[in-house]
Amino acid sequence: MATNLKQKIAVWTLMFFAALSLPAKSNKFAAYLFTCFTGNTPEQEQIRYALSEDGWNYTMLNGGRPVIASDTVARKKALRDPHLLRGKDGYFYQVATDMASSEGWDSNRGIVMMRSKDLIKWEHHSVHFPQRFEGTPFAKVTRVWAPQTIFDEETGKYMVYFSLLTNDGTIPYDKVHFCYANDDFSNLEGEPQVLFDLKSACIDTDIVRDDGGIYHIFFKTEGLQQKGIKQFLAKSLHNSKEWTLRDEYCQDTDEAVEGSSVFRRHDGSWVLMYDCYMNGHYQFCKSNDLLSFTQVQNTKTSDAFKPRHGTVIAITNKEAELLRSWSLLNEGLNELCQQTESSPTTAKARQRDRAIRQIKATLDGTASIKSYKAQLRKLEKFFERET
Repeated sequence: MATNLKQKIAVWTLMFFAALSLPAKSNKFAAYLFTCFTGNTPEQEQIRYALSEDGWNYTMLNGGRPVIASDTVARKKALRDPHLLRGKDGYFYQVATDMASSEGWDSNRGIVMMRSKDLIKWEHHSVHFPQRFEGTPFAKVTRVWAPQTIFDEETGKYMVYFSLLTNDGTIPYDKVHFCYANDDFSNLEGEPQVLFDLKSACIDTDIVRDDGGIYHIFFKTEGLQQKGIKQFLAKSLHNSKEWTLRDEYCQDTDEAVEGSSVFRRHDGSWVLMYDCYMNGHYQFCKSNDLLSFTQVQNTKTSDAFKPRHGTVIAITNKEAELLRSWSLLNEGLNELCQQTESSPTTAKARQRDRAIRQIKATLDGTASIKSYKAQLRKLEKFFERET
């Protein structure tokens, strides 16, 4: 085997006990989850997770492999620009661009809508605009880019917003629209409405609400001579004529940027992050007021963590432990499968096959820290016997 099994087990043991040491019942926010894709090939246009304790430095989960396989949820068998929201009803909501860039930048026709109770098991639905909006100009879309979700306090509904472009001239440049999600987050209600119109192409919109109730609406000025991240300030998500457009660009860099997203750290400060897509890294900036942003650090291009347009949310100790345990169990399954492929039919091989079946059954069942840990203990003993 290419992997030295003895060294692998030693590393695994350290990771295993680190996972067990976390307080399982704490609901205090203690970590950060980054959901992203990693590049422009079909293999990279998959949703992946990374975890952080400080909001700046991230480690890939599941060995860097996808956590949601695009070919199981997307028409194009590729996903980009995932956005993750913690709902007010106990669900997590995730939306993504249903697009394979290898088919061209005007090739996507819809989005994928997902919801989950545990960040692992996802209900999913594809919204194909030519079918959903048949007979309207929205059936002629060539781009439905970077969808995101926010809870609209005025309507009590989840608003899904995205930029649209059509091939019939009715939407001649990327313009940000919105719809409301239906009750089970399986489809969009009504026809798309314009969220705002800068009279030139705008993409990658991201909306957060501060403690004073003001919405900060970030977006990329794709159609202006100076491209970058700007923001509106608004008391309401409706009637954009009353919004205030700030003059300043938000990014703290001269690099080309896109895919901005804002999240809050446990200390109350804010982080603006964006994809420096021409240079292959992400950049993180800090702010205390959501108006001025100071660069903190870039992701390292040499690291395994190479995110493209994604989002970060704060998660609890319990949620972090569930994800770590699930990730470790998947890593173990992958290691066992690699051994089986290179092993003859022996008693040990049969034991590995049995362990693989047990782990797959556990992973296919209800997401549970208790069941994941039980399998991890069995797996640790199995690896110990192997040495």
